[in-house]
Amino acid sequence: MSSVIDRFAEEGSAASIEKAKLDREAVVAELDALIARHEWFSAARMIRRLVSGEEDEALELVLHARGASSLALTKVDSATLTAMTDDDIIERFLSVGDYRIVAEQGDSDATPDVALAAVSDAEDEYVSEDLAEIYLSQGLYEQAIAIYRQLSLQNSEKSVYFAEIISKIEKNINN
Repeated sequence: MSSVIDRFAEEGSAASIEKAKLDREAVVAELDALIARHEWFSAARMIRRLVSGEEDEALELVLHARGASSLALTKVDSATLTAMTDDDIIERFLSVGDYRIVAEQGDSDATPDVALAAVSDAEDEYVSEDLAEIYLSQGLYEQAIAIYRQLSLQNSEKSVYFAEIISKIEKNINN
């Protein structure tokens, strides 16, 4: 295995990449030779991209298929994350946009319209051919007919089809 890859594995990603950037040309040449011998070696391609800063189309295809690699992630500065308190973060968020909820000044006697029960219109109900078939299989013929009538109103191009089904159901009910 390549000495660059060995250093990378032993020292950890950030330290070995920083050392590799110092002698960039030699490392890139060594990685190019390794990639030429083993085209499938995506770890070498990732290290080469991090050291050289050049994009690799073959690597982009692999990364796109597998998802982002931890090698492609940027280092997080913990001091920056811990420098702000929770209140600072909230205040910064609120200052970026007008996200504050403020009660309007006005008539205090006005009561908001609050629905205490669910309101259901016939148009809001879920209707489908599958539901109508379930009703038919359960012997709930009236509900199935009601569903087919709603479907006929919603799908005018299939109204003849639904009318035939309704007439067959009504014949079965009467027999």
